[in-house]
Amino acid sequence: MNGVLQLEWYRLAAAYVFVIILIIMVRIKKIPREREVLLSTVRMTLQLIIVGYVLQYLFTQANAWMTGLIVLLMLAFAIYTLFKRSKHPLNRQLKKLIAISMTSGILASLLFFLLVVIHKTPWYEPSYVIPVAGMLIGNSMTGIALGVNTLAQGMSSRRSWIEGSLMLGAAPKEACREIINQAFDAALLPTINSMVGMGIVFLPGMMTGQILGGASPIVAVEYQIAIMLGILGSVSLSVMVFVQFAYKAYFNDRQQLVLVEEPRQMVK
Repeated sequence: MNGVLQLEWYRLAAAYVFVIILIIMVRIKKIPREREVLLSTVRMTLQLIIVGYVLQYLFTQANAWMTGLIVLLMLAFAIYTLFKRSKHPLNRQLKKLIAISMTSGILASLLFFLLVVIHKTPWYEPSYVIPVAGMLIGNSMTGIALGVNTLAQGMSSRRSWIEGSLMLGAAPKEACREIINQAFDAALLPTINSMVGMGIVFLPGMMTGQILGGASPIVAVEYQIAIMLGILGSVSLSVMVFVQFAYKAYFNDRQQLVLVEEPRQMVK
């Protein structure tokens, strides 16, 4: 294999037939998802085209400050997306913890991966930093989202049990220990399941891309193992920081349980 097989525009356009098939399916089943499918497809296409041209420019301009700025913008957008798509209301303290946990966990894992595992010179080479950062950020965002939802749901559904434990003298952390562990487990489960099926059930995206690009399958496997371990570290660090402190957002200064309530709607 000497290089990447180029796709003509009309062959790429042919792939959109799968979108048409999905729209037909949801219409037949009377599921109101046509608009969401179309918008997500258009958004995905435009975002990737823009990113493609931006990356093409960045890959020819290896600059530490520019690369760092792109990573921070990706991280900021991921945090903003988490705030907007959370299934549960988030107060200021929870939002702060989400931002801190994602930033610390992702940047620590990314720097270790670049400086120790890959050891590329220069370390800020955008063709390495940006794709790796994207994978770490995307998976950590999923993990934090699951952790947030599981923690919020546990605090609400087990309110009586928590308050009973507090009345018996338990500290807030002890009263919430089981919920905290469940949130951590739920956040890690997708990454663990992905690792279990990888290589036998499916070939991951990074490995597939390298093979299609002409890399040796052995080299592709080495990189895929490294990136999966990096993702595991990023997700676990981010979620651990979050769950270990996020429970405090549900208690006041008197160590009383105060749930983050849905915003009240004004009566017309």
